[in-house]
Amino acid sequence: MNNITNHWFAIDMDKLRSMEVFVAAVDAGSFTAAAARFRMSPVMVGKHIAQLESTLGARLLARTTRRQGLTEIGQQYVEQCRAILAQIVAAETGAEAMRAGPRGRLKITAPVSFGSEWVGPAMTDYLTLHPEVSLDLNLNDRMVDLVDEGYDAAIRIGDLEDSSMVARALFPYAMVICASPDYLARRGTPRTPADLAGHECLDFMHWPHSVRWRLRGAQGVNGVPPSRFRANNGQALRMAALRGFGIVMQAEVLLAQDIAAGRLAPILAEHLPAARPMHLVYPRDRQATPKLTTFVDFMLERFGPAARLPWAGEPSPIWGHGGGAEPPNGAQLA
Repeated sequence: MNNITNHWFAIDMDKLRSMEVFVAAVDAGSFTAAAARFRMSPVMVGKHIAQLESTLGARLLARTTRRQGLTEIGQQYVEQCRAILAQIVAAETGAEAMRAGPRGRLKITAPVSFGSEWVGPAMTDYLTLHPEVSLDLNLNDRMVDLVDEGYDAAIRIGDLEDSSMVARALFPYAMVICASPDYLARRGTPRTPADLAGHECLDFMHWPHSVRWRLRGAQGVNGVPPSRFRANNGQALRMAALRGFGIVMQAEVLLAQDIAAGRLAPILAEHLPAARPMHLVYPRDRQATPKLTTFVDFMLERFGPAARLPWAGEPSPIWGHGGGAEPPNGAQLA
């Protein structure tokens, strides 16, 4: 392994190109694909890799008649090549960023309800602050692959599974159960989860299993009876609740203004599911461009753990009422 270490100081432009070709061949799985990327012949790809092997005094690829794969040294070397090439790109990008303020196009994705109610309006404020930035906001409850689909950042609700992403904590995503005062006057106010059996419950079709009307009661976790009206959109359920048709459980961010105005009344606060974490995530290898760093800073100021809640300017109506969460400033940054 000393051969690898001893040659880092002697990197020239030809060696950097050979490293690029080697990494491309490993990632693509063939010399032909790497050759197409760099507009050279597969034979020339082989020469670049052979030159690296000659310099190192070690084989990087184990070749057979049917396939080729990395040797143990090759596995280490390709990762070190990736790190060196990434540092070069970062240095160039950083130098360019020093000369220019935030500019270019951001591609962001967010969940439909939170995105339409709060992220969309906030983006107009961000763009006003940074007139040379453009922004595409895709509202989608699907788990978007940021790298494959070319997104700069995403808002994610729930536990994170992809450790390759940088995650910055936003305020917890709390739920609230509500009905219109008219509905409660006609049908009565449920006092326990079991009381919901005699009510119209407006059901969201795509709840995660850990949230779907899993209300905490004296007998443990309770479910909800089959719903006559289900929808895959929180706004549709909100409108049904406002019209007095039934009881809705939705994100507090979607219903808080209706609660503050008296159009909806919160119920069963002590039985709510625990609030879920919410994060702003972006690929770890994204360069710290001004457009991304200013966007992250803006989102943390507007929706971060210490942010003043944008919908009321006051503590959430369910904090301290058994909603299973702490106030936003009790959350921790990832």
